[in-house]
Amino acid sequence: MLDALQNAMRLPDLRRKILFTLFILVVYRIAAHIPVPGVDLAALESVFNPANANATSGLLNVLDIFSGGALSNFSIVAMGVYPYITGSIIMQLLTPLIPQLEALQKEGDQGRRRINQITHWITIPLAFLQGIGQASIMANTNPPVLPGYNALNLVNPTSPLFISTWAIMATLVAGTMFALWLGELISEQGIGSGVSIIIFGGIVAAIPTRVFQLATQSALTLIIFLVITVITIVGIVYLQEGQRRIPVQYGKRVRGMKVYGGGSTYIPLRVNSAGMIPLIFAVSILIFPALIASWFQNSNVEWLRNFAISVVNLFDTRGWFYAAIYFVMVIAFTFFYTYIVFQQQNLSETLQNQGGFIPGIRPGQATTRYLNGVVMRITIIGAVGLGVIALLPFLERFISGSDTQTLIVSSTGLLIVVGVVLDTMKQLEAQLMMRHYEGFIR
Repeated sequence: MLDALQNAMRLPDLRRKILFTLFILVVYRIAAHIPVPGVDLAALESVFNPANANATSGLLNVLDIFSGGALSNFSIVAMGVYPYITGSIIMQLLTPLIPQLEALQKEGDQGRRRINQITHWITIPLAFLQGIGQASIMANTNPPVLPGYNALNLVNPTSPLFISTWAIMATLVAGTMFALWLGELISEQGIGSGVSIIIFGGIVAAIPTRVFQLATQSALTLIIFLVITVITIVGIVYLQEGQRRIPVQYGKRVRGMKVYGGGSTYIPLRVNSAGMIPLIFAVSILIFPALIASWFQNSNVEWLRNFAISVVNLFDTRGWFYAAIYFVMVIAFTFFYTYIVFQQQNLSETLQNQGGFIPGIRPGQATTRYLNGVVMRITIIGAVGLGVIALLPFLERFISGSDTQTLIVSSTGLLIVVGVVLDTMKQLEAQLMMRHYEGFIR
C-alpha cells in the first residue's frame, strides 16, 4: 500500500489531485473553527460540556457528527453538508414517483446535472429549516437562558459583533453552501467523493482529542476501546464489501462471417447497498419529535410543559427506548431504500436489451422476480448488520456503565470513515491501473 501511494505521488496529475484534496480539507477545517459573529463561546462550551449532558444535548452531539464537528464551535459551517444529503435523499425517493424526474434521470449526464441543480435549490430551504431547528435545541438546552441573551441562548447582545437571529440563519445557510462548494471542488479536481470527504475530515479531526481523553482515564480503557474500534472496522469492511455475484450469459450474434458476444460475466449485488443512508433516515425522523417538543419545554401551560419534557426524555439519545426504535427503523429503512434504488436500476430490462440472461431464468418478469428475491434475502444480513452498528454506542455505554461516549469514533462516524476510505482507495486504484501501476488491492 505504501509503495502504491509513493507511485501515486510520483505522478504529477495524481499528486496534484491528492494535494488539492488535502488543501480543501484544511480550508474547511479552518472555516469550522470560525464561530458565527456574536456567539458567546463560554455559553456554547457549557452546552456541549459532558457534565451538563441531558436529553436535548444528546441530539446536538448526533448533529455534530454530521457537521464534521463544526456544530460544537457553532461555526459558519455548523450544519456542514447535511442539508444537501437530506435533499439528495428526497430527490432519490421522488424520482420514481414523478415522471418528469424519471425522464431526466434517463437523459444521461445532462439529466443528472439538472437533477443535481434541483437538489441544490432544495438544499437552501432545508438548510434554513435545520438552522432554526438546531438553534431551537440549543435554546432549550441546560443551563437555562442567561440574563441578557436572546432566544438563541448563545448570542450576547452586548457583543460588538451582535447580529440578529435572522442574520445568523443566513450565515449558517451561506456556510452550508460554502461547504457544499468545497465538496464539489474535491469531486471535480481532487480524489474521492467531495461531500463524503468533507464529513470524513471532520470526524477524523476529532480522533486525537478522543484518544487523549481515553488515555487520561487509563491505559487499559484506551486499549479496550482501540480493540473494539478495530473489530468494528473489520466488521464494517466485510459488510460494505460483501456481495452476491449473479452469473450472466450473453448470447452469440452472427453478422455475416463474424460472431459477436457469447461472453459471461456477473452482477455484483451488494449485501449493504444502502450504505449509511438508513442511519441518516432513522436519526432524522427520531430527532423530529424531540425537536418539536423542545419548543414547548418552557411553556406557561403546565400540562403542555410536562408533556413536552416527557417526550424529550422519551427520545433521549442515551435511552433504551430510543435504541430499540433506532434499531427497528434502521432495518426498515435499509429494506425500503434498497428496494427503491434497486427498482430504479431496472436490471432485468437492461440485460434483455443487451442480449444477456441469467442461466436457468427466463428473461423479463421472471428475471425481475428472481433478482428482487435475491436482493431482499441478502439485504437481511446488511440490515441486521447496520442495526448492530447503530446499537454499538448503547452497548459500550452499558458495558462501561458511563453515560458519556467512550468510543474513539461513533459507530455512525466509523461507517462514514470506512466507506469514504474504501471509495477513495478504489478511485486511486483505478487511476494507478490506467497507468500500469500495481494498486492497493491485490
